[in-house]
Amino acid sequence: MKKLTFKGGIHPYEGKELSSDKAIRKLEPGDELVFLMSQHIGAPAKPLVKKGDHVLRGQKIADAGGFVSAPIYSSVSGDVKAIEKRKNATGGMVDAIIVTNDKAYEEVEYTPADYTSLSRDEILGRIREAGIVGMGGAGFPTSVKLAPKNPDKIDYILVNGSECEPYITSDYRCMMEMTDRIVEGLQIILRLFKPTTKGVICVEDNKPAAIEKMTKAVLGKENVSVAVVRTKYPEGAERCLISAVTGRKVNSKMLPADAGVVVDNIDTVLAIDDAVTKGIPLMHRIFTVSGDAVENPGNFDVCVGMNYSEVVDAAGGFKNVPEKIISGGPMMGFALMDLNVPVTKTSGAITAFSHDTVSRLMPSACINCGRCLHGCPAHLMPTRLAAFAEHGDAESFEKFNGLECVNCGSCSWSCPAKRPLAAEINTMRQNVLAAKRRKKK
Repeated sequence: MKKLTFKGGIHPYEGKELSSDKAIRKLEPGDELVFLMSQHIGAPAKPLVKKGDHVLRGQKIADAGGFVSAPIYSSVSGDVKAIEKRKNATGGMVDAIIVTNDKAYEEVEYTPADYTSLSRDEILGRIREAGIVGMGGAGFPTSVKLAPKNPDKIDYILVNGSECEPYITSDYRCMMEMTDRIVEGLQIILRLFKPTTKGVICVEDNKPAAIEKMTKAVLGKENVSVAVVRTKYPEGAERCLISAVTGRKVNSKMLPADAGVVVDNIDTVLAIDDAVTKGIPLMHRIFTVSGDAVENPGNFDVCVGMNYSEVVDAAGGFKNVPEKIISGGPMMGFALMDLNVPVTKTSGAITAFSHDTVSRLMPSACINCGRCLHGCPAHLMPTRLAAFAEHGDAESFEKFNGLECVNCGSCSWSCPAKRPLAAEINTMRQNVLAAKRRKKK
């Protein structure tokens, strides 16, 4: 089988052996769950409950606040303790509904359906009502993504099972343990598009067992196949995956749909299967806890609203006090200052390290070796962009295509001078985008 790839990229230490053989373990949530109203791109959700209300598991407690938004459901039964601001993983204070868990787990009545008998609008309606968003981290409402302006121009649905981020293995475990449900979720998505649209499950070649299982599962399925992509970071980045599998290019002014492609994460596809076939809304996700500071790295089925510290405790806690705790993986994740924050729909992992090697790096002058250029998947000139960022030269930054940066961190990883290229470029990129938004107002 031909191994597909893109131009550029790097090969960081994978670290997946710490948790790849750990089966998913379902966790029981604690006494209090916190449901943030902003856990997706777009308008915050609007509470439908008030303090003192009793809620059931699977009950909608907040509705979408706009077209680009998503409802939120309680993952436990219990009483609404408060509606107040709580801290999110990045340290911001956002509105939240706090529910005390009565441990009874009384559920609402769900409405299953045969997806083959549902219309396109009915399928999209179930996905929208279930509150499904991109669970790979983006958090864009899935019903909006699956309803592009020209659905007849969509040629490919890519299921992103690359999981190129070091240490994280939740998607791998889903492919190993929920194989048929992933295929069914993909078939549901395909019903939203023309009969010739191809569904492709994309898996890196460092996951041979998953490739074998997924390949067997798609045998005899019309327009569904498995694509083996070469293990390389950031193979799972949307633009890189599209380039590797379809040969099509997407830039910052485009959506994947403009190139005839829709990309969805493994967890998102599983949530679609739950919502459409069982009528179950998005209330839980698969979560990896890993890193050399973790006692028992593993993969867990966690309820939205659970506390990060509860998930770490389920992994045996820390062997020692970690110097760096990251929400996500080491390449594209961000440092956590507090574990007392809730799991959201887009939370996927905690990675903890005994030593913070990055903070000890001593940047020196650029030696013009070109390694950052070679590794950049967007084919940019990171050293030059970083220089523009240092001097606040927004015009030159944009002229040299700084907005095409995918913020993967490959340049910083590649740099022998240990320069913080990615951080400088991303800060400038955000500033330029913010200035453009202000101009439009």
